[in-house]
Amino acid sequence: MTAAFALATSLLWGLADFGGGLLTRRFHALTVVVVSQTLAAVVLGGIVLATGGWREVGPQLWFAVAAGVVGPVSMLCFYRALALGPMGVVSPLGSLGTVLVPLGVGILAGERPGLLQATGMAVAVAGVLLAGGPRLGGASVARQTLVLTLISALGFGAVMALIAQASTTVTGLFLALFVQRVCNMAVGGTALYVTVRRGTPALPAEGFAAVRRTLPALAFVGIADVAANGTYAVAAQHGPVTMAAVLASLYPVVTALAALGVLKERMRAVQTAGASLAVVGSILLAAHS
Repeated sequence: MTAAFALATSLLWGLADFGGGLLTRRFHALTVVVVSQTLAAVVLGGIVLATGGWREVGPQLWFAVAAGVVGPVSMLCFYRALALGPMGVVSPLGSLGTVLVPLGVGILAGERPGLLQATGMAVAVAGVLLAGGPRLGGASVARQTLVLTLISALGFGAVMALIAQASTTVTGLFLALFVQRVCNMAVGGTALYVTVRRGTPALPAEGFAAVRRTLPALAFVGIADVAANGTYAVAAQHGPVTMAAVLASLYPVVTALAALGVLKERMRAVQTAGASLAVVGSILLAAHS
């Protein structure tokens, strides 16, 4: 179960990141965050009401509040980095935090991976990094892009660790994700308001018509991101956090493949090798589970 849900997380996050990066090339990054998270919150609100998840209000929801504050900052930095730099480089670097932070939490909690599992982790992480096609020569990625990517990486890792602690039941998880999204809207909306007040337009020249035309894409980004948080929480609760974190971190491979298929971004030999290593590592981890 842990392997299946963690791999589903990587698929959902990979597609959400690809869609978010594309949308940020057309809209302000904060606009993408606020609109997509608002649409996700509406869907989650209906699910919470239908399942009675609101009955599970408790102190553990403070973890969801914290995740909701950190999340928008991470998403803003990441979407901006995706818009500024090549997706195939930004996405793998952004995944570092999603591996290192939960891994650290799991090890501190007493988890000790076996030899096969540790080998699978090492192979998968190396594959994710290589899938970005590290630039060993020629022009380097802009410093601003790297800084934004590293900030988002640490934030994403923190969100994963916090959401995993926010609930122990399925209905409680719906409530925690809803609270997280409401906080996302509040923090992101405030930042967007300040940005607009400073003279930066929130919408392109077409105005709200552009938003209406892209509502399905914005909804997909928000809902896929929510679903990924949910599948990761389930994976972390039903198996080793160390395994869940590594398998969930494979999403850059999905983003790179989507960029290859849709944007025709060519994968270098090192990227192909990295994607292959990531698959091998995931097989080793899944076999151990």
